[in-house]
Amino acid sequence: MKLIGRYLSPYTRRVGISLKVLGLNFEHLPLSNVENPDEIRKYNPMVRVPALVCDDGTVLVESGAILDYIDELVAHDRRLVPPAGEARRNVLQLVGWATGACEKMVVTHYELHRRPEEKIYREYVDKNLEQITTALRVLDEVAKATGGWLGGDRITQADISAVSTYEFGKRVLPELQKSGAFPGLDALCARADAAHPAFADTRG
Repeated sequence: MKLIGRYLSPYTRRVGISLKVLGLNFEHLPLSNVENPDEIRKYNPMVRVPALVCDDGTVLVESGAILDYIDELVAHDRRLVPPAGEARRNVLQLVGWATGACEKMVVTHYELHRRPEEKIYREYVDKNLEQITTALRVLDEVAKATGGWLGGDRITQADISAVSTYEFGKRVLPELQKSGAFPGLDALCARADAAHPAFADTRG
């Protein structure tokens, strides 16, 4: 398999971490949709990352679809999203909080850093930051309450997506870099680093 995209993208990163945690072999092509659009277009005509080239040559796009596919490549008890029931709903709900925050982080970053200062829509930025903070607080409270992994007694996609989102936010939005603002998520990131090298290996 080949994973297309830089780990600076939290969506690409969560796929890369997942592949490594599951022990699936893949080649990483760290292509940027800004610097390498023609190369990425070969895999995704929309010039978006991530994309995954499967062993049979099929190309999957969108991180959610890719993660669903790679979960099918391992035994049920190793899947990062439980196969059924309350455990599955719980993990998917937590993933939803993480990806919802991540979407808002991306558009807020673009608004703040891709527009001239005089054209930044401050009301929009403030609303997004409020939504991001709300989602992170939900994840932070779960992390503090469990004192371990978010979705149970082992690492799941909830943890991977939460770490990818939170660390991306701290990197691109200075407003989220206040020390101690989300102690539960800080502890989760440290726990993830200690548990598996995939997290450090994908941190650009």
